[in-house]
Amino acid sequence: MIESRRDQFNKEFSNEKYRKLLDDLAEDFNYAPTFRIAETPFFIPNEVRTQLEEACREVCDFVRRPDFKKITQRSIDLTTSVPNEDAHTQFMAIDFGICEENGKIVPKLIEVQGFPSVFNFQFNLFRKFQNHYPFIAELTPYLSGMDEEAYLKKLKEVVLSGYDKSEVVLLEIEPEKQNTKIDFYYCHRDLGIPIICVTDVIKEGKQLFYKNEADEKTKIKRVYNRVIFDELDLRKDLVLQFSFEEELDVEWAGHPNWYTRISKFILPFLKGKYFIETKLLSELQEIPEDLENYVLKPLFSFSGSGVVFNVKKSDIENVKDKDLYILQKKVTYAAVIQAPEGKVKVEVRILALWPEADTKPTLVGNLSRLSRGEMIGVKFNKDKDWVGGSIGLFER
Repeated sequence: MIESRRDQFNKEFSNEKYRKLLDDLAEDFNYAPTFRIAETPFFIPNEVRTQLEEACREVCDFVRRPDFKKITQRSIDLTTSVPNEDAHTQFMAIDFGICEENGKIVPKLIEVQGFPSVFNFQFNLFRKFQNHYPFIAELTPYLSGMDEEAYLKKLKEVVLSGYDKSEVVLLEIEPEKQNTKIDFYYCHRDLGIPIICVTDVIKEGKQLFYKNEADEKTKIKRVYNRVIFDELDLRKDLVLQFSFEEELDVEWAGHPNWYTRISKFILPFLKGKYFIETKLLSELQEIPEDLENYVLKPLFSFSGSGVVFNVKKSDIENVKDKDLYILQKKVTYAAVIQAPEGKVKVEVRILALWPEADTKPTLVGNLSRLSRGEMIGVKFNKDKDWVGGSIGLFER
């Protein structure tokens, strides 16, 4: 959307350069990301940056309310409660569609997560784009006056919280099979912490351990949690020595309860120009006649699973647990990125970090997702170019 930057990028772009960018990413770990990397960054003008920051402040103000836990306790009661919840989330991912409303571009909040995103991958993706398009160094993906050094320092502050890197583990379900595995690799390289599968955790009393590379049993003092319970609940084949629901002698970098509290569950509470009309199905007094203008979404699913885009009355009537679904008004995404052929829609995810000692979250970075399809997501963009994961860049 910064026309001068878009023109410069498109003039320099070639399919050969794009292949070299992908090769550059694959060389670090002899591994290519399994999700599609878009050909281009998203060049974000100052006006849209200001809107994104204002909208994020409003979301953060709501999350910082003294009664926030009381407001969201119902979400915990409906799902799984993990003991020893801390005072506030340490991660936030705030997703906006870049939309058109009354002829103007405006970010609209699509989703909020109190859960880590691909913080390490995005940090490195910016470096890779610079390797192939040097002018990109004049721009920044960072917010709050941060640079690369400050970003990594803040990330370490949240994940490590003063512990030795050997005492902190990235915990996931079969991490080697996850779509975000590339982020885990960069996390291990940049932060030095081991990547551990939930089935490899050893429990003794209330303490958890893992085996290090020397096959030595090592105590886990802090968990960088990447486990999503929706996925864990489906994996009946997994045998764990511990349960997330029991008292454990560990700290959490991203306590699991925040994934539930800061989720689609809070969307009906947010009002204003950046927020979309959203209702819990359990609080829906009547089914709208114009269902073609709505999307039906489960509250706690991951990777877009369970979303019904073309909603029928029967879809709503057939939902058994209406406390666990929302009905959200559709918005009109604006095709704002000029590709060599046609235009592309985009979502921006603002990444925030909130160390335990800080009074509020800090907006630190972002990712962007490009789409030519009906929705953002792989299944809507099969066999298309200039789509997939990327990064938003701001003028310094």
